[in-house]
Amino acid sequence: MTHVILDGTLIESDRLTGVRENGNDVWCSKKHKAFGGNVQFLSAPDGTPLWISDVEPGSTPDITAARRHALPARYKAAAEGMPTLADKGNTGAGIGIRVPVRCPKGQSEQALPADTRATNALIRNVRAVGERTAAELKQRWRTLQHVTLSPSRIGDITRAALVLNRHWK
Repeated sequence: MTHVILDGTLIESDRLTGVRENGNDVWCSKKHKAFGGNVQFLSAPDGTPLWISDVEPGSTPDITAARRHALPARYKAAAEGMPTLADKGNTGAGIGIRVPVRCPKGQSEQALPADTRATNALIRNVRAVGERTAAELKQRWRTLQHVTLSPSRIGDITRAALVLNRHWK
């Protein structure tokens, strides 16, 4: 393999429980305006899933979930010099993570130098295959929509994900 793709997705669910100290729901993703669990994954250049993380609450940002689960999983690839392509949500994730460069605030991508725009386009196009993996995850894991994601059931969710993952391969 020439690289791996790091991405995350929200697996939506309609039965959730859990409240933070400030009263916000742990399992509600403000970004997606939906309830569910955040799952990180690494995929091969052809979109084949290589590794899938445990479920984190939907309110967990991708970078936080990646630091807990995905980055340790990709250390072997990083040690061998294999780059990991990710989206802008993983900016600052560490050595070996390639993300598109953000535009200056209030400006369009045209404000970036031509070589930076070309690099951004290359990263986005090559890692787009990871979006296919996310779509397949959502399709295969539809059973999670009707599972209660309460703190006491995380082990059940993880076991269900592992069973589905085994059948997927």
